[in-house]
Amino acid sequence: MNREEQIRFAAYQVIELGKMQVVPEVFATEYVAHAGERTYQGHAFIRRFSKQMKTAIPDVKVKKIEVLVQTENTVSWQRTLIGTHRENMLGIPASGKQVEWVDMVVSRFQEGLIVEEWVVSELMGELLVKQPEQ
Repeated sequence: MNREEQIRFAAYQVIELGKMQVVPEVFATEYVAHAGERTYQGHAFIRRFSKQMKTAIPDVKVKKIEVLVQTENTVSWQRTLIGTHRENMLGIPASGKQVEWVDMVVSRFQEGLIVEEWVVSELMGELLVKQPEQ
């Protein structure tokens, strides 16, 4: 599987289907994710993130993945996701509305696995915009 196929496989299996058994096939044990000023580590983080996503947006679908740039060991890409906000997510109450957002991701590969990622996501802003007016 090439890097683009690996990214597509991981997004579909982990985010859309919630299949955690594929995590070791795609992500290094020492996986690190950077999101803003926060850093998350390991397979346990990937499992928590996927569970949180599938709980809050149970019908989440990967609408589009577009690879922007590839270098020797990195892939810069964006994914567009869509689904219905059904449960509280990070303190934002469920709106019951469909949300669609883009994540910008840079994935660094080492020995055929994703070892590090930098992520910028529009998800929280999209969830807030869909909240009912007070």
